[in-house]
Amino acid sequence: MSNKKLTFNTLRGIDVVQGKCDECEEHTILVSIVSDYYRCTNCGYDMRQYINGSIKYLPLSEEEKTWLKSQNSE
Repeated sequence: MSNKKLTFNTLRGIDVVQGKCDECEEHTILVSIVSDYYRCTNCGYDMRQYINGSIKYLPLSEEEKTWLKSQNSE
């Protein structure tokens, strides 16, 4: 019983959305890595969420990739 509670608490902050990946060009599930950064569950491509009247997912710049890697190591 405690394992289920631990799993639920761990998954509570994860944002999961449906979207189209620009890399594999598939409609798939995108999982948040950190706020506004998502990873395609189909091919593993990382992208940034952009909201301006509609939601778009944009490729990451090299600077954003470096920042994202530093967030995962903390």
